[in-house]
Amino acid sequence: MSNVQHEKILELAEKYRDYTAENLSRLVKIKSLSKEEKEVMQELKQQMEAAGFAEVRIDSLGNVIGRIGSGKRILAIDAHMDTVDVGNRDNWQFDPFSGEIKEGYVLGRGTVDQEGGAASFVTAGRILKEMNFAQLAPDVTVYFVGSVMEEDCDGLCWKYIVEEDKIKPDVVICTEPTNLNIYRGHRGRMEIAVTFRGVSAHGSAPERGKNAIYMASRVCLEIEKLNDRLKTDDFLGKGSITVSEFVSGSPSLCAVADYARTHLDRRLTWGETKESAVAEIQEIINALPDVDASVEVLEYREKAYTGLSYGMEKYYPTWKLPEDHPVIMKGVEVFRELFGREPKVDKWTFSTNAVTINGFYNIPVIGFGPGNEVLAHAPNEKIPIEHLVNAAAFYALYAFKM
Repeated sequence: MSNVQHEKILELAEKYRDYTAENLSRLVKIKSLSKEEKEVMQELKQQMEAAGFAEVRIDSLGNVIGRIGSGKRILAIDAHMDTVDVGNRDNWQFDPFSGEIKEGYVLGRGTVDQEGGAASFVTAGRILKEMNFAQLAPDVTVYFVGSVMEEDCDGLCWKYIVEEDKIKPDVVICTEPTNLNIYRGHRGRMEIAVTFRGVSAHGSAPERGKNAIYMASRVCLEIEKLNDRLKTDDFLGKGSITVSEFVSGSPSLCAVADYARTHLDRRLTWGETKESAVAEIQEIINALPDVDASVEVLEYREKAYTGLSYGMEKYYPTWKLPEDHPVIMKGVEVFRELFGREPKVDKWTFSTNAVTINGFYNIPVIGFGPGNEVLAHAPNEKIPIEHLVNAAAFYALYAFKM
């Protein structure tokens, strides 16, 4: 593209500054927990239609998918529309669902994580439409995806999009917050349950039984030690594991516990797999005397707001692209041309839909989103409008460079 076209994208992104902020404000005012996204999806669909997208539809899982262009090269831009809840409202200095636009920010739950990305890509779509993208880039299709249930099950939405909607892009831009940096990977994760089987006995004679709580406690202490010796990757950092839940049961409070169950949050760095992570826990169990336990990777299966039941295993693979990958280098080029400086290329701390997009389907992903990830899931979430403007410009220019 010529410098004139770059300048036109920046000019339009700035022209629609208030439009972008107001669109985000309308989204934030609608509470949209996982499996409860219907109203926010209807609002996003209306925004896409008003922006002049060629096609906008809602699939059977509830994802909103807008399209501009009809070429063979496919770019998708993804933003999940579900949010976590607000937690303790006493920690908020403003109404989490006000959507207030104040002092250069849009305020409220979901502004950063991550409806801000959707507001920016709606504007990007409007820019592409006004710049005759379909005529200037006839070989490219851009899908704009407002996805569901990410907070509950990362990547489930994209499993559906690839396997059921039969959309498999050449490149995906993940609009999770990056503070306008370019991200190229993050650790994977998995959810593991360990179930312990004891034998109950009267509490007055515990030696007659086998206490499942004691079994589980010994294993938990070894898991704590395991965390210290997990692998480290120079880019992604160290793998980690923690016990996030411990429950037990017995015939009565006057009896030896014959049941215990722990939930493990396992973060996987490069080179760690589902199989290796399960084997580590099994080795701990096998090395301890008198422990009767089983290890399982959990499943997620829930009904979307559409009523469709869908699921997947709670294993979310680690992924990263090389810094010199063409998709990343193109992002650096786009950033440099728009903003006249070098971007920071980094990684997310948390997990995203890329665990499925790249981790399972090997589709190249580049992360670029408005907002600072430190505000994700935190009180007083807010996003700079300047970030929304710059993200819209980035998405539009990246599409032209496909």
